[in-house]
Amino acid sequence: MNLHTWYGILIPFLGTSLGAACVFCMKKDMGISVQRALTGFAGGVMVAASVWSLLIPALEQSEAMGAWSFLPAAAGFWIGIGFLLLLDHLIPHLHRNAQEAEGPKTKLQRTTMLVLAVTLHNIPEGMAVGVVYAGYVTGNAGISLMGALALSVGIAIQNFPEGAIISMPLRSEGMGKSKAFLYGVLSGVVEPIGAILTILAANLIVPALPYFLSFAAGAMIYVVVEELIPEISQGKHSDVGTIFFSVGFTVMMILDVALG
Repeated sequence: MNLHTWYGILIPFLGTSLGAACVFCMKKDMGISVQRALTGFAGGVMVAASVWSLLIPALEQSEAMGAWSFLPAAAGFWIGIGFLLLLDHLIPHLHRNAQEAEGPKTKLQRTTMLVLAVTLHNIPEGMAVGVVYAGYVTGNAGISLMGALALSVGIAIQNFPEGAIISMPLRSEGMGKSKAFLYGVLSGVVEPIGAILTILAANLIVPALPYFLSFAAGAMIYVVVEELIPEISQGKHSDVGTIFFSVGFTVMMILDVALG
C-alpha cells in the first residue's frame, strides 16, 4: 500500500477521534436538537456515499452485462442488508436514548453497549473505504485516487459528529473525560482495521468489486434506516434532523462529484 492509501484509511478514523475530543471542550451534554442535527447530518452523508461512491460505480462496472447490469448491485445490496441484520441480532448493543438493549441478553455495562452500537455501524463504513481503495490500488477497477479520497473525507466528516455523539453521552453517564474520549476513539478503530483487511484481500475482491461496493452500500443504508432516522424522529416533533440530513447528503454529493 502506498502513502496515499494509508492517508485515505486513516482520515475517517481521525474524524472519529476529533469528534470524541469534544468531550474536553464541552462542559455539558449535547442538547437534543444538536444530537438530532449531528445524527441527521451523519445519515445524509451515509446515504449520499452509498449512492454516488458505491452503487453508481457498481452499476457502471457491470455495464458489460447489458440488461442484467443491475444484478451485482442488487445482489450485493441485499447481502449487505442481511449481514448487518445478522450482526444486529448477534451483538448486544444499546442505541442512544434507548432503554432496552438489542441483541442477545448480556451482563455488559450500559456504557459498553453504547460503544458497541456505534462500533456496529462503523463496520460498513470501514469496509466501504477499504473496497474503494482496493479498487484504486489494483489500478484496473476504474476508481481514481480522488474518487477514493472523496469517500474518505466524506466518511471523516460524518464520523466527527459520531465521535462526539458517543463520547459526550458517556461523560454524562458519569465517566471521566479521558475515558469517555478513549471509548469514543475505540469505537472507530474498527474502520481502519476493516479497511486494511479489505485492501489486503484486493486481488480476491476486485473481480467481484460491484458486489462488494453494493454490499457496503446496503450495510450503510441499513444503519441509516434502522438507527439514525428513528433517532432524529424521537420525542417532540422537529425538522432539525431532516434539514441536516439534507445538508449532509448535499455535502457528500458535492464532494464525490467535485473530487471523483
